[in-house]
Amino acid sequence: MADLNDLLQTPLHALHLELGARMVPFAGYAMPVQYPAGLMAEHHHTRTAAGLFDVSHMGQLTLSGPDAAAAFESLMPVDVIGLGLNRQRYGLLLNDEGGIIDDLMFVNRGQDLFVIVNGACKHGDLAHIEARIGGRCVVTPQFDRALLALQGPQAVSALQRLLPGVEQLVFMTGGAFGWQGAGVYVTRSGYTGEDGFEISLPAASAEAFARALLAQPEVK
Repeated sequence: MADLNDLLQTPLHALHLELGARMVPFAGYAMPVQYPAGLMAEHHHTRTAAGLFDVSHMGQLTLSGPDAAAAFESLMPVDVIGLGLNRQRYGLLLNDEGGIIDDLMFVNRGQDLFVIVNGACKHGDLAHIEARIGGRCVVTPQFDRALLALQGPQAVSALQRLLPGVEQLVFMTGGAFGWQGAGVYVTRSGYTGEDGFEISLPAASAEAFARALLAQPEVK
């Protein structure tokens, strides 16, 4: 097993340790795998209330320019050009032979496409995208941003106290918000099967925002 001291850390690393997390290597990062309450308690809380997840190891990037949608569509077997404003879609990033490199989520934000790829693949994905379509659009990695997932049937109740208006988002849509001077982009999506949100924000704001969420009665 890799030495945890040699691994990258997310902006919430100190908070994980403070909360008693057991850290393990994942995608080159030290990531929390369990907290003192135990896995079953975490599972049930997410299914009945709202669970907060640190997914900052995942890769965030933007594609911008007038040809960005057409360029990105050339790498995926899904409709990018026809995606509506602030609409999100699931896609598969393909190699030159049509094999799957990674799966991802992307949002049409108007001024750009906001793309989230898996943490273990993000550097390879970025290199592939830049090599294939970097001449057709501006590819901007944002790997330094934090990404939080708030998942569960009561997630909207907690999040709307911090980001009023977020309750108006429907599944697979996104919107821009502000919190204490920080630009936040939120999508109503996630991988738990519950209602929930993914929240992209500057790394410097991540711990304070996470603590504000954990202070809500629905969130653990």
